[in-house]
Amino acid sequence: MTDSMPATPEEVRRRAAATDRQRRRQARPVSRQWRRRGLMALYIVFVLLPIYWLLNMSFQSNTEILGGLTLWPENFTVEHYTKIFTEASWYMGYVNSLGYVLMNMLISIVVALPAAYAFSRYQFIGDKHLFFWLLTNLMAPPAVFLLPYFQLYYTVGLFDTHFAVALAHCLFNIPLAVWILEGFMSGVPKEIDETAFIDGYSFPRFFIKIFIPMISSGIGVTLFFLFMFSWVELLLASTLTATEAQPIASVMTQTKGASGIDWGALAAAGVLTILPGIVVVYFVRHHIAKGFALGRT
Repeated sequence: MTDSMPATPEEVRRRAAATDRQRRRQARPVSRQWRRRGLMALYIVFVLLPIYWLLNMSFQSNTEILGGLTLWPENFTVEHYTKIFTEASWYMGYVNSLGYVLMNMLISIVVALPAAYAFSRYQFIGDKHLFFWLLTNLMAPPAVFLLPYFQLYYTVGLFDTHFAVALAHCLFNIPLAVWILEGFMSGVPKEIDETAFIDGYSFPRFFIKIFIPMISSGIGVTLFFLFMFSWVELLLASTLTATEAQPIASVMTQTKGASGIDWGALAAAGVLTILPGIVVVYFVRHHIAKGFALGRT
């Protein structure tokens, strides 16, 4: 009994390409495959070594950390993590950081969605110049806006609040969100908008129920970048806060005491600082992969 022949030219080309790839893979020298695997393994070790060393230090006492290099803790201890979770000066830093980061993500995405839709669907006088002006905000370092923000927030009573840091980060995150979302929205045909309006959809209903689900991957990518910027940004967050809204990055710079730097607590805080980013990547990983393939990024 013979196999049936492909029904279409597309299927013939697809099978021919698969056969060619398999033949090339089999013809590839074994030494080259092992060389590539070895280089990949070295790269992974190079990337993960600092993270492992940070984790290793977080379970060592300060005496052991300063005594010499050890590949694993000789006297395993969790005292540094206990210190972070029991002292308000430590764990409130994480609470404050998460507070203004989530607030900034909400404000930025709510403002950027309609703005990106306007740039992708409408043409108006100065639209290209306005879009370029938004992107120029990303080219300036945060230190440029530090003094104006400090004086303004101190005058109006927003200094040392989560809202102050969230608003300050909007200067950079909103243009970034508009730029990313505009690329995704421009990939959606305008005929979908017209069809929805003909069917009787109002703009808010169309935008929320039809349009936003179509660019969910773009929103996932955008939220990822918004989180990363606000979470790692230190200059604005530490300058615009004092005690009530002090972020964890600022708390980590104050670990020096009379007995020296608390290296173990600093390492444990660093490990806990990495975890929120891992959690965010885990939940939006599918959107990020699809977004990098389809979107502007």
